[in-house]
Amino acid sequence: MAITGSQNPLPGETTCGSLLQQLQLIWDEVGESEEERDKMLLQLEQECLDVYRRKVDQASKSRAVLLQSLADSKSELSRLLSALGEKTNINIPEKSSGTIKEQLAAIAPALEQLGKQKEERIKEFADVQSQIQQICGEIAGNLKIGGQVGTPTVDEDDLSLKKLDEYHTKLQELQKEKSDRLHKVLDFVSTVHDLCAVLGMDFYSTITEVHPSLDDSIGVQSKSISNDTLSNLARTVVALEEDKRMRLQKLQELAVQLSDLWNLMGTSLEERSLFDHVTCNMSAMVNEVTVPGALALDLIEQAEVEVERLDQLKFSKMKEIALKKQRELEEIYACAHIEIDSVGAQEKIMSLIDSGNIEPSELIADMDNQILKAKEEALSRKEILEKVERWMSACEEESWLEDYNRDENRYSSSRGAHLNLKRAEKARILVNKIPALVDTLVAKTRAWEEDHGLCFMYDGVPLLAMLDEYTVLRHEREEEKRRLRDQKRLHEQLNTEQDSIFSKPSPNRPLGPKKVVGPRANGVASNGTPSRRLSLNTNQSGGNGARSTSKDGKCGNSRPAAPANFVAIGKEDAVSYVSSNDPVPASP
Repeated sequence: MAITGSQNPLPGETTCGSLLQQLQLIWDEVGESEEERDKMLLQLEQECLDVYRRKVDQASKSRAVLLQSLADSKSELSRLLSALGEKTNINIPEKSSGTIKEQLAAIAPALEQLGKQKEERIKEFADVQSQIQQICGEIAGNLKIGGQVGTPTVDEDDLSLKKLDEYHTKLQELQKEKSDRLHKVLDFVSTVHDLCAVLGMDFYSTITEVHPSLDDSIGVQSKSISNDTLSNLARTVVALEEDKRMRLQKLQELAVQLSDLWNLMGTSLEERSLFDHVTCNMSAMVNEVTVPGALALDLIEQAEVEVERLDQLKFSKMKEIALKKQRELEEIYACAHIEIDSVGAQEKIMSLIDSGNIEPSELIADMDNQILKAKEEALSRKEILEKVERWMSACEEESWLEDYNRDENRYSSSRGAHLNLKRAEKARILVNKIPALVDTLVAKTRAWEEDHGLCFMYDGVPLLAMLDEYTVLRHEREEEKRRLRDQKRLHEQLNTEQDSIFSKPSPNRPLGPKKVVGPRANGVASNGTPSRRLSLNTNQSGGNGARSTSKDGKCGNSRPAAPANFVAIGKEDAVSYVSSNDPVPASP
C-alpha cells in the first residue's frame, strides 16, 4: 500500500509523505521484501487510525462538554429569568445560531448580568426578611433588647419584584403595627407616670417591674412592644386606677368625717385650712384628681390621724354636741309648730351620756336621724302651715278692721287717715276670702291626717278643732249681726211711733255712740281673731261639735267650743251695735 502526500512539502517541512519516502528509501537500501513492507505499512496505517480515532474521541468529548455547558447556560438563563420573574433589558439570544462556542459566547454576558442582578435581589430580599423577622421577634417578645436576628434564608427560586413588593408590604404593615404598639406603650407609660405621681409612688420601680426597657434612659425604639409587655402595662394601669379610686373614696370619706366633726365642734377656718388639700377633693371625680401627691398614703394617714384625734375630742365634748343637736331639733319642731318635751329630751340625753351605755357616734347618728325625720315631717306640714299663716294674717286684718270701724274719727282729715282707708279696703277684700281659705285648710288638713294616721297639731292644739271653732263663732257672729239689725229696726219703729203720738218730740238727751271693746281671752281677740300662737281651752268647750285629743296625738270625735267671735263688724253694724245699747224710751 502506497501512501503519498497530497501536496508537495515545503522545503525543510516534515510531512507524512516525506517521511514515507524516507522509509521507502531505507527499505530499498535494506532490501525489505514486499510482504514486510506491506505488513509495516498496514501497521502504520492502523496506528494512524488509532491516533485519529483518539483525536475524534477527544473532539467528541469536548463537543459534548461544550454542548452540556451550552445546555447548562441556557437552563441557568431560563432559571434566572424565571426566578427574577420579569423581562430585563439584558440582550438575550432569541434563537440558536452559529457554532457552540459562538452560542456560549453570546449567552455568557446575559448570564453574568443576570447573576449580578440575582445577587443584588438576594441582598434586597435578605434585608427585607431580616427586618420582618426583627419586628416579628419584638412583637412576639422572643428577641432580647438590642439583639439581632440571624441571616434569613432567601428562596432563590422566587426573586421577582412582585414577591419583593409583597415582603415590602408586609414590612410596612409590621412597621405600622410596631409604631402603633410603641404609641400604646408610650401612652401606658405616660398614664402610669401620672398615676404614680398622684398616688405618690416611685414611677421607675413600678415601670421597670413591667419591663426593664420601659425606663426613660432607654431609647424609644428600644422599648419592648411585645404582647406580654402591653398586657402587663394594661394590668398595671388598671391596678393603679383601682388603687386611685379606692384611695380617693377613702380620702373623701375622711374629708366628710372631718367636715362633720368640724361643724359639730365649731372648728375655726384657720384650723380647717390645714386640711384644704384633703377637703378640696371631697366631691371630685376620679379623673379630676391630677395634682401630684394628692392621694399619697402619708396624706391619707395624716387625715386618719386627724379624724381619730377629733373623734376623741368629740367624745369629751359629747354633751355640748348633743345639746347642740337637740337645739337644732327643737328649732325644726318650733318652726313646724310641733310641741315636744324639750326638758325631758335633754335630761334623757344627759343620762345616756353619763351612764356610758351608748357610743357617742351612735348617739349623734340617732339624733341626726331624728333631725332628718323632723325635717321630713316639717316638709309634709309646710303647705298647711303656710295657709295657717295666711289665715292668721287675715284674722289679724279682720281684728284691725273691726277696731277701725269702731273709730268715729276714721274719716277725719288727720294725718295718715288716707293710709288707714286704703288698708281698710284691702282688709275687707282679704276678710271676704277667709271662708274659702278655711275650707281649703280643712280639706288639706283632713287629707294630711288620712295619709299620716295622725291628728294635725298646731302648737299642741288640733288644727281642725281651731278651724271648727272659728267656723262656729263666725256663724254665731252672723246670727248676732242679724239680731242687731232686727233690734235696730225695732228701735227705729218705736221712735217713729212715739214721734207720731206726741206733737212735739220728747227733748230726750241725745246719746253719743259708745265705743265698745270686748275682752280678749284665751289668745283670741273679742272679734274671734286668733293670736299668733293659737291655742284652745278645752275646759270651756261645749258638747256640740267638740273634738278631743288623746295622749298619742290621735284625734277624737269631740271638738272644743269656740272661744270668742272671729267675725269682724261692718261699719253699719257697729252703729247698730252702739244704738242697741242705748236705753229705749218707754211707751207712754
